[in-house]
Amino acid sequence: MPVDPMLQSLVAGFSGEAQEVCQKVTLDLLDLEREGLDNEALGKVYTRLARHLHTLKGSAASLGLQDLSSIAHKLEDALAPLRKDIKPMPRSLVDMLLHGLDLFLLRAQAHAEGRGEALPDPTNALAQLVAEAPPPEDAASGQAASVAHAAAAPTPTLAPMAPAPSMSMADEEAGDAGWRVASHQVTTLMREVERLREFRMRLEDRLRDLSKAVDLLSARELLAPTARARAVLSAVSAGVRSDGHEASDIVDSLEEGLKSITTRPVRTILEPLQRMVRDLSRQLGKQARLAVVGAEVSLDRRLLEKLKGAMVHLLRNAVDHGIEMPDERERAGKHHEGALTLRVEQQGNILVLELSDDGRGIDVQMVRASAERKGLITADEGARMHEAQLRDLIFRPGFSTRTDVTDTSGRGVGLDAVRSAVESMQGRIEVVSTKGSGTRFMITLPMDLGSSPVLTVRAIDAQVGLPMLAVESTQLASKDNLRIGRTKTQLDYNGQLVPVADLGARMGLRASAPPSEGQPLIIVQSGGKRLALAVDAVVGDRDLVIRPLPAEVRDVPAYQGAAILSRGELLLILRPGWVVTEAAQQAVSMPTSRRALVVDDSLTARALHRAMLEAGGFTVHLAASGARALERLQTETYDVIICDLEMEEMNGTELIAKLRAQPDTRDVPCILVSANDSAGARARGLSAGADGYLSKRECAAGRLLTEVLDVMSRRGARA
Repeated sequence: MPVDPMLQSLVAGFSGEAQEVCQKVTLDLLDLEREGLDNEALGKVYTRLARHLHTLKGSAASLGLQDLSSIAHKLEDALAPLRKDIKPMPRSLVDMLLHGLDLFLLRAQAHAEGRGEALPDPTNALAQLVAEAPPPEDAASGQAASVAHAAAAPTPTLAPMAPAPSMSMADEEAGDAGWRVASHQVTTLMREVERLREFRMRLEDRLRDLSKAVDLLSARELLAPTARARAVLSAVSAGVRSDGHEASDIVDSLEEGLKSITTRPVRTILEPLQRMVRDLSRQLGKQARLAVVGAEVSLDRRLLEKLKGAMVHLLRNAVDHGIEMPDERERAGKHHEGALTLRVEQQGNILVLELSDDGRGIDVQMVRASAERKGLITADEGARMHEAQLRDLIFRPGFSTRTDVTDTSGRGVGLDAVRSAVESMQGRIEVVSTKGSGTRFMITLPMDLGSSPVLTVRAIDAQVGLPMLAVESTQLASKDNLRIGRTKTQLDYNGQLVPVADLGARMGLRASAPPSEGQPLIIVQSGGKRLALAVDAVVGDRDLVIRPLPAEVRDVPAYQGAAILSRGELLLILRPGWVVTEAAQQAVSMPTSRRALVVDDSLTARALHRAMLEAGGFTVHLAASGARALERLQTETYDVIICDLEMEEMNGTELIAKLRAQPDTRDVPCILVSANDSAGARARGLSAGADGYLSKRECAAGRLLTEVLDVMSRRGARA
């Protein structure tokens, strides 16, 4: 269908808006596949879906795109019976609606690129959509039946689907060539340019005043000219101070403006992957759900495009190789739906991406046998390798544990491509796995766009920087807050004992010694661990552009980058993970095996808590209810229990009351987790017998592991 040239620019804009609306519809449809939505929640989702579909239909019709309007209308028709009677949505209808969105987006993109006239007539595609939609009465069977029979039912043959795009094809083809810029962003930058022009004029005036002062000081009559020169210089000094403040404001505004153009939230590539995980799981006869933590971190758009391919490979690998079939998971005592968790965190100029699953884990002996069979290593080499080296074989070119080639694996190019992509971005990738419990991939990448707040500290004559995101607070050492033993020193910090390490000793500049009276202590937090770093002086904080280190020294674990100061000096930036992990290993002797029980009726919450605790070395068991937790505690012992406050069968305070009433569990540390972050709720939770209380927002921000270690320390001290 041809598009009026006058409307072509509007059609291009509509295509971009349609992608955003379709992404919202996709996320709602994925939510509808969850178990346990009540009628009120269903009604709200159906109302949103109807509103979005109606928007797509009306906008398309207003631009004369009748094929798109007809597709949206058919999708509305399929939704109408469920919205009227508030019934659960069958999976077959979810499939049909997702196919309809794919068709809508493909045709919208073609119209935006001026290819609408060459599109085939949509009649056949619309007829197929109608045929795929289940009869209205079939919806009465609900979602539960489709879940119960998911493993036994044959996988439906689906038409090829276009992935839900996060940006237009024009953006992707542009690649490194540039960015799409909105008019208001250009206007904002132009205003700052005008301010710079005025600033330059004022600097010229300051220079003329300085020249006048120099002339006065050069005059023969010294007394009177000196007084006049002093007055001129004083005025210039005050003006320069004022100009300096404005220059700083202009720089900040320009940086924010450029970031709004060149960066976008990570969620733009991660949210569409939830659809990919869902579709691949259905194709393989499995059930899996992706949860994302930290998706609002903003990155260079070009870096996002490079990351997208790596994330797709890792997720496909996790679903195909890691997540078990539903019946196998249930036999192993797991939930039939696999949990994938993707965590994103920024530490100064370092981006950390962590993908974990609760699947079968990596069988290193199978990896070794496959690598030997494919000729990647010899039998002697395999016999000499330790477990971490064997796991690392999965990144070798040509490696695969599959003996046959399928649509998703067997060609030996997946994880090899991921490592190549990460290394091309000057990053690194590591893998940790426990057989039967799951696998965790960790990617660290340097970020070189914009400035980051840095705290500069000194040890003897050496100055180094710490990313402010990792600095929790500062304190002065005193005899009242230090606990000095024969082999370690600890700081009494908010009622918890935190290990203390000396920066000079950590850098090899001097022997380790306890902090002196009044010495500054920097409380550093990273990856759920906390440490008090003793420094000789705190120089100050400033915004600096942190650059990656040269390739020759990039693998030095202590530093994540360097910054150039105003006089040209080089400031090395410490890696918080290195400071905390290495020093904590020296300063604190932790038990070799710690066990945690997570009690929550939310699958996503259980997966998130498990990922964070396993990152801290815990063996984690899960319980979906208080009753199930009590059953586990009859045969198992745990070092800590993390419990949701608002559970249906038995809430968190009721469970803690039962635990405190039993001799075997009376002293087990317990932490309550709740969506309610009010002071009153926190006080009630602690008064009920909990050792700690965290909001779910605090958990999502990575506070869980720190709180767990804190309550274990307090319980141990009381014991």
